[in-house]
Amino acid sequence: MNEGHANGGQANGGPKGDPLPENTAATPGAAPAALPTAVRYRIRHSTSYQYSQNVAVCQNQLRMQPISGGNVICHRSTLTVVPEPSSRDEHFDYFGNRVQAFSIESKHRSLSVVVESQVTIRQPRVVAESASPPWETCLKPVGQRGGLPLRDEHRYASPRVAPGRPFADYARESFGDGRGIVEAALDLTRRIHHDFAYDTTATDVNTTTERAFELRAGVCQDFAHVQIACLRSIGLAARYVSGYLRTVPPPGKPRLVGADESHAWLEVFAGEDLGWLGLDPTNACLVGMDHIPVSLGRDYGDVSPMRGVVLGGGTHTLKVSVDVAPAQEVAGSKDASPPPNSPPASQPQPAGESSESGNPATANPAPSPDPPTSQSQSQSQPPPSG
Repeated sequence: MNEGHANGGQANGGPKGDPLPENTAATPGAAPAALPTAVRYRIRHSTSYQYSQNVAVCQNQLRMQPISGGNVICHRSTLTVVPEPSSRDEHFDYFGNRVQAFSIESKHRSLSVVVESQVTIRQPRVVAESASPPWETCLKPVGQRGGLPLRDEHRYASPRVAPGRPFADYARESFGDGRGIVEAALDLTRRIHHDFAYDTTATDVNTTTERAFELRAGVCQDFAHVQIACLRSIGLAARYVSGYLRTVPPPGKPRLVGADESHAWLEVFAGEDLGWLGLDPTNACLVGMDHIPVSLGRDYGDVSPMRGVVLGGGTHTLKVSVDVAPAQEVAGSKDASPPPNSPPASQPQPAGESSESGNPATANPAPSPDPPTSQSQSQSQPPPSG
């Protein structure tokens, strides 16, 4: 997935942690331009498999289509699968993610999946680090869904994130008594960025969070898991977010179409007033209009963009192309009051704001080294390396 893309989900094509790009540029001698309050994006995510032998049956599940909610508006999302699936299904999972499932029950030697979406990302509410409530006030579980405290499902261990003393000790360096939740959480984000090396060879999809923490190295998935483990280890609710990051080429270089990637970050519950606060340890920043969320869950296992099985097929080759391009920026006053920062809604949105799906499909990450040589094998893509 890194082919033709040097920065792997990091901002601005520079060293890890360069400031995220401004959406407007000032003209010398001119009055300052109004800051944009929203950006509309066109996203195209193409996935293709080529098999060495016929595939008899192929079944896949996909979480790649954004839904509207919070500071996200999904205007349109289409999904195309070739060959034509024998059956399809669409539903929303427990976390509110849009799930597409399909089965192909005719022989085929290739599979093509294309997801095209148009979304608007509105500017998250700006919160002064020093003005946020003490982090201890965010420990009390609030809110219910189906009798289960809504925050609690993100406070405890999940299949890929196990809280523990090492994570708590590391987090405590940022979370001193009475420190504001935003200031403390952002300090932890910056420390992980500083202390951990961005290294695509250090980990893979099966690397545990504990191992990534020991190595002090990995990619965006690892950094998000580590920070989630730290936050949960001191009693805070934190959840994993999968999506895309707008990247900007170095000065003088053209933007490479199709060379973008999936990205991963996290959110911490910062109290009823602030809600969920987005944090990106890969780039040492708060989440803003350059981040495009698609799905969320307790950890990567809940949001794997594509997973499935095939019967037959032999070996396969995989090609992935992702393109994230701003279609329009909406300018506004610096004093505009954008909506609070929150991820896609946890319940389905009214028709017309979300997808116009054609064929359900397959797409980005899910666990997958080379498939086993047995007849029935798993099918997926590498995890996000942003």
